[in-house]
Amino acid sequence: MKLLPRCCLQIVTAITCAVVGAVTLHAAGTYPSRALRMVVPYAPGGNTDVLARLIAQRLTQSLGQQVVVDNRPGGNTLIGTELVARAPADGHTILLTTLTFAVLPTLYAKLPYDALRDFIPITLAVTLPNVLVVHPAVPARTLKEFIAYARANSGKLSYASTGSGTSPHLSMELVKSMAGIDLVHVPYKGGAPAMTDLIGGQVAAQFIGLPVAMPQIASGRLRALGVTSGKRAAAAPNVPPIGETLPGYELDPWFGVLGPAGIPAAIVDRLHAEITRILRSPDIKDHLNSMGAEPVGNSPAQFAAHLKNEIGKYAKIVKSAGIRVE
Repeated sequence: MKLLPRCCLQIVTAITCAVVGAVTLHAAGTYPSRALRMVVPYAPGGNTDVLARLIAQRLTQSLGQQVVVDNRPGGNTLIGTELVARAPADGHTILLTTLTFAVLPTLYAKLPYDALRDFIPITLAVTLPNVLVVHPAVPARTLKEFIAYARANSGKLSYASTGSGTSPHLSMELVKSMAGIDLVHVPYKGGAPAMTDLIGGQVAAQFIGLPVAMPQIASGRLRALGVTSGKRAAAAPNVPPIGETLPGYELDPWFGVLGPAGIPAAIVDRLHAEITRILRSPDIKDHLNSMGAEPVGNSPAQFAAHLKNEIGKYAKIVKSAGIRVE
């Protein structure tokens, strides 16, 4: 077999790069060609759903195509996440997910997708602290009192979460581990159904994002005891950080946008540019801040590095706290 001369190889390489570049530019130039689907692996009504609809509404305007929020709860977010991993890599199906995405590789011995290989990061959208809320019947107005009450009723109190490995679940498991208390975990398919049962008194406590919890706190239907962030949230200045009672406690839930691996770089750049522009627009930024959320909008490369770090970080937390899939 005769090898091609170096000059011929250079010509072939140049032609290949030109063809790939032309295909990529064509894909970007005709994108989007139809409606987009933003998959949310949680039930409607929770914080992820609220954020998705906020972004989708503005994306519809800027892209000129309808962006539909597709709620796919169940399987501890695996159902919706796998759906996106297997979707065509043309930028018409994207995922809005949470830090649970970085937790599941440790919780499960085998996932139906590879968290790093099967997805392409687009941007880390926002960070949003969780708040610990209890039913008014719980005789505790501070975290310290709640811990004392839980110790006096060890194994008798239950708490709701949006599923094993989600940020609300991790938030409470860290409290349990650091405070030495025993609570019964009751996982739900989303924040809204979990909160419904908390308000109804079926469970005693729950961690949930500030936006969904604030109206219930203001109405007196729920009582706030602490936030997971290292400092007080501007949207709830009277609620202390949990770290004030349990030194060293801090957990920063995030929400990010990804797509299936293989999306052309030009389309990823377009999505990144549009989403970050939305997050940084003054009215959206003010709206998010009023809910206790902090817009981020970092680059795809920065989000990719963040994901790798988060997977390692939560692997340590899951193992040290003995968190298991339920």
